[in-house]
Amino acid sequence: MKVLTTIFACAAMLGLSACGGGSSYSSTRAVPQNAVLFATGPIYSACRSGGRSQASRARCGCVQAVANQSLSGSDQRRGAGFFSDPQQAQIVRQSDRPGDERFWTRWKAYGDSAARQCT
Repeated sequence: MKVLTTIFACAAMLGLSACGGGSSYSSTRAVPQNAVLFATGPIYSACRSGGRSQASRARCGCVQAVANQSLSGSDQRRGAGFFSDPQQAQIVRQSDRPGDERFWTRWKAYGDSAARQCT
């Protein structure tokens, strides 16, 4: 009986150790350091159609992936318009309307994050 208990205990330990013991990330939204960021969406489309020489598929995909992590869908659609109408970005940035100020704070933080992650 003692041998059977020992065998069962060893089998249980092996089974549990195969589970992996959790995640190496501190958050479910965390991205591993070596992961390639890429997504498609409104910012990706605007970036690619903007005609800029550095608007590669990889870079535009990366800035869209960062947007997915930090901006709502409506913020993404609003910001995508800046690619075709940069003057609109200037108008929003200089606006005294509280909604524009809140949006610009989010957009600026997104831009800083994208600049760090999408080199």
